[in-house]
Amino acid sequence: MFQSPEYSNTLSLKLSEVLEDVGVNEEMVMNRRRVNMLMASITTVTFRSTCRNATIHYLGSQSEGTTTIGLNSDVDTVIVKYDYNVMQDWSEWKQGKNNLLMIQNENVTSGYCFLQLLRSDVPLFETIIPSENYIRDGVGRILLRNTLLSGIREDAERHGPSNAVPGGEEYTDTDIVYAFPCNSWPQSASQFLESQGIGSLLSPAMKRYVADNECFVVGASSKISTYPELEWRISTSLGERCLMFSLNITQLQCYVLMKIILKTFLDPQKESALSSFMCKTAMLHCIENTERNIWENKNLFTCLTFCLLKLRGFVQNENCPHFIISENNLMAGQFTNEEKDNLLRKIGDTIQGDARCLLRITIDDLGYRLQVKLNRIPLIPHAILDSRAVNEECSSLLLLNLAKVISKSQLTILAYTIHLPHSNIERLKQVIIKLANYSIFGNRLEQFASRCLMKVLSSTLGSIIVSSSIVQNNQVPYSSLMYLSLGLDSDVTSGRLKLASVFYRVGDMDRTEFILRQTESRYNPDVVEAVCSCWSYPLKSLLSAEFKRKCCEQNENCIFDIVSFCVRFLQIEVNCVPRELQYEMMRSTRDDMQHRSLIDSQWMNYAVVDSLPYLYFLQYKTYGKLHRYQDRQRALNNLLKIIVQGGNFGHRETTLNLLGQCMEQENKYNEALQCYMLSIQQRERNNAAKFHICRLLAKCLRKVKD
Repeated sequence: MFQSPEYSNTLSLKLSEVLEDVGVNEEMVMNRRRVNMLMASITTVTFRSTCRNATIHYLGSQSEGTTTIGLNSDVDTVIVKYDYNVMQDWSEWKQGKNNLLMIQNENVTSGYCFLQLLRSDVPLFETIIPSENYIRDGVGRILLRNTLLSGIREDAERHGPSNAVPGGEEYTDTDIVYAFPCNSWPQSASQFLESQGIGSLLSPAMKRYVADNECFVVGASSKISTYPELEWRISTSLGERCLMFSLNITQLQCYVLMKIILKTFLDPQKESALSSFMCKTAMLHCIENTERNIWENKNLFTCLTFCLLKLRGFVQNENCPHFIISENNLMAGQFTNEEKDNLLRKIGDTIQGDARCLLRITIDDLGYRLQVKLNRIPLIPHAILDSRAVNEECSSLLLLNLAKVISKSQLTILAYTIHLPHSNIERLKQVIIKLANYSIFGNRLEQFASRCLMKVLSSTLGSIIVSSSIVQNNQVPYSSLMYLSLGLDSDVTSGRLKLASVFYRVGDMDRTEFILRQTESRYNPDVVEAVCSCWSYPLKSLLSAEFKRKCCEQNENCIFDIVSFCVRFLQIEVNCVPRELQYEMMRSTRDDMQHRSLIDSQWMNYAVVDSLPYLYFLQYKTYGKLHRYQDRQRALNNLLKIIVQGGNFGHRETTLNLLGQCMEQENKYNEALQCYMLSIQQRERNNAAKFHICRLLAKCLRKVKD
């Protein structure tokens, strides 16, 4: 990779342009950071409003902005649980808390610790083992096992200390790690705070800022640990994120290039222990020991070479010192001699391969793009996405993930409110009050998060109040209208469809028709995308060009105008649900219940339907009661049309069940039966279509007998 300065500078500038074109530019980096911080705040507010004392952090490449569409990096999620008081000094002991003293000595790998249990009533060592999560060591200390936080989610795979949760098509996979917070900055990082390289990355002010961030202990031991069940890794992830946020765009591009090279040449099959975190560490050491003016786009190729040389030196010495906790060797026990020799050869070949290696990279079409930039080959029209199209693609995927987090948080809160020993209305009111406090007194991110959740939950609360009132006097209380109004703008459709359902059930067809007509006018199919988080389903059609454009040109506030959530009715809202949809609340036989996952159980007792199909179904029913039969036929045709054309809907089986019942009302029994059979093809179990088939066959038999 050593060339003349003129050639190197030209190559660097073109390489930087390519990386900007594939989304590693200042605008996209900031967009990724902002949206990921918002998603973390929404999840944190959800946890805290449901009485779980935890903070959620989104870390890693997605939150740093150091990824591309081709790299498709996971979201690294750290759930910090405040169940324990983790202390380094006796002065941090707290009465009434589960106190754990960090032990770092010659028996513990550098960068790790043991956690010794202390008494909660007086500052003394605990002598009694309280549960199977603890063990007494050879000198009588009661130590906490690191398996305490290793409980795996049902929808996840185990990857070390993390739970890997698939995101499905178009959504980002998530690695979830549970952690306990430390009271103070680790003593093992003191050298980091005192040292100063020639680079200006870490000014004293920056170091103080990094040190002010929380650090954690994570349930994971080192590869060379003598006590793999007892070691806890000390994590300074928040401090590391601060460092990444301080880097300039050239430094970020260099890191992205290292990850692309790792994935393309060094470890394409993910067989070695060489990781992107080691690449990041090598780059940070290079930045700390070079002048800042070196890190400019005209030197990108040279900077990449320095980082690869540093990485090769780490592998050669089998020592990659953690950037903050330098005594922690990230490569300790990671490689066999054969793996080491293989990695050294691959890194050496990449360095010696010069730009030819870069031209062979297929991730994000980087090699092809670079050849075009260098005028080696002509650009084939439409062969690759241009920079604007890439930014639109990235922005739309980010906002889809944000919408999914909002939708999933609603599910989480609803599951919480129906399992507490108080009235459902009061439970949900208490949650909304907590969210209202966050919207006033929280930081900017918490205010946005709480407003999103308040909107989607207010419609449910209003509907619950109406459902109780309908039984008594078939009236819509003023308080319910207030909550339903607050939820109108939760998205394009779902809040309005809840209100329309209320008026439909009390027989006010004029208001129902007016709301449905307004809702239809707001739903521009060229812009609006359906989002459902009930389960991970593949998207059936591409995102619209107009949706992508709006996501790119506007910020996250546009989500309320371009996203359509599914409509969810709890069983206690049954009186606000049309009769045809009520069957979805009884979708499961006793045998079906055995085939539900934990995630399914959050929504399968509800009546859940995608917004656009439900809009057309309600129109069909409303126009029928208003004797506007031409409009009713138009609504039925629209419902049939979106089923035939497809769309990114999550509850196709429910839509088919509604269409089947419409066909029954049209006396088209064969078509109705076909709808129910297609519904079962979509979801074999936990599907109300089985009941509809039995009911339809019984109806047909009665007609034959008559």
